[in-house]
Amino acid sequence: MVNRIIVALIVILAIIQGLAADAIPMGLVPIALVILGLVYGWMVVDAEDATAYLVVALAVGAAAGADVLSNIPGIVGESLDAIVDPITIALYAGVITVFAKRTLNRVTGSSDGGGEE
Repeated sequence: MVNRIIVALIVILAIIQGLAADAIPMGLVPIALVILGLVYGWMVVDAEDATAYLVVALAVGAAAGADVLSNIPGIVGESLDAIVDPITIALYAGVITVFAKRTLNRVTGSSDGGGEE
């Protein structure tokens, strides 16, 4: 249930940042997206089996970087592209969490995934 709330908050903040960037002052939205991404990565993503999450993060990041959605005619494409960019912030923060958890698992010798190494 918590993971659904985090995802909903990420989507809402991404829509706000994408469509009305100045609605929330002082750059609080990117900071909130990073924190939500870190929490999501810690709570939901299994560091020892994070391939699917990492592929999605790379794909969304590449799509946002290439501005592929802005090729859709009209303001719709630009709006979608502006929404995907902040989502990338949260996904990349989750990637950092996966890296940290996996490193911690290697140092302490514990495992998240339940399998033997």
